[in-house]
Amino acid sequence: MSDRPDPPNWLVERPGLTALALASSLLALVVLLPYLQYVLFGVVLAYILLPVQRRLEAYVRPTIAALAVVAATLLVVLLPLIYVLSLAVGQSLRLVRSIRQGEIDVEMIESMLESNGYAVDLVALYESNQDRIATAVQEVTNGAIALLGSLPSMFIGLTVTLFVLFALLRDGERLVSWLRWVLPIEDDVLDELEAGLDRLMWASVVGNVAVAAIQSVMLGVGLLIAGVPAVIFLTVATFILTLLPLVGAFGIWIPATLYLVAMGRLTAGVAMFVYGLVVTFSDSYLRPALIGRSSAFNSAIVVVGIFGGLIVFGAVGLFIGPVVLGGAKLTLDCFARARTDDPIDGAAPDAGGLVTDAEGEADSSGADDDS
Repeated sequence: MSDRPDPPNWLVERPGLTALALASSLLALVVLLPYLQYVLFGVVLAYILLPVQRRLEAYVRPTIAALAVVAATLLVVLLPLIYVLSLAVGQSLRLVRSIRQGEIDVEMIESMLESNGYAVDLVALYESNQDRIATAVQEVTNGAIALLGSLPSMFIGLTVTLFVLFALLRDGERLVSWLRWVLPIEDDVLDELEAGLDRLMWASVVGNVAVAAIQSVMLGVGLLIAGVPAVIFLTVATFILTLLPLVGAFGIWIPATLYLVAMGRLTAGVAMFVYGLVVTFSDSYLRPALIGRSSAFNSAIVVVGIFGGLIVFGAVGLFIGPVVLGGAKLTLDCFARARTDDPIDGAAPDAGGLVTDAEGEADSSGADDDS
């Protein structure tokens, strides 16, 4: 156990200094709030790129290694990402314009369906829902358009992200050591929190992003081979939908399959359907391979964390939201065990299945030892 004074004694013996520390921390948070999502984006990038930083530090100084990683991130990740997003927005706007101006030949599609044995009055259906269809497609791109419209603010935010990334890569370990020294919490509790948050970050950030990226590229290649229009827009949409729970890649490949069948390309439609199933079910193999068999959170934490994180933190909330909820549960576990004087590595109650499988295995092994 740590030889620091217990938190209650610290609060009682130094109330003025404690109040000053809380006030300064609150002011620092107020300063961070305007660009909080960019700061968190920098934290996410630093977590992903830290292994690269450590490899480079074996050959060059930490500052040079951090500069190299930041420059590579800017050139290889951020700038291509902005370019791809601009292309996707352009394709989506052209799609909206085509729908609103009636450039889609619905009568031709209807005749093709009739020739394949499907009698559908698409003309009346399309004319009655033309504005709704265009509005729905336009709403999908409103967020991206707003993002492009705030380029000056985004430029400042990305600058903040790059500086945060550089600082964390170079001095991240010292920052963690400083936090461990500042926080009035026992070392064994901090060890458990650090290990748990690392598992949460890996599952939410690395695992989910990698799965979404692989599935979106797989489907994008299939869409390109099948000759489906607006491939870049659909690939980006696949990435976003794959990150969201209860949606997934089928939100893209099913409409693409219907489009191919409607255009009279029945073979391509069947191939797209089969390939789409492969892409969707690949999740069952990719996620255990990238994240591991042990689940970091249950479905409720993932769903609420993602959608709540999107509202609170913006786009980066897709990754941070589940980590925040999972970290809160982990912290409350530590608090409850400390309050009840149970060992930190003892068995915690299974609060609705929120404990990880790894913890469950440890609990069961402990039970075997007792028996």
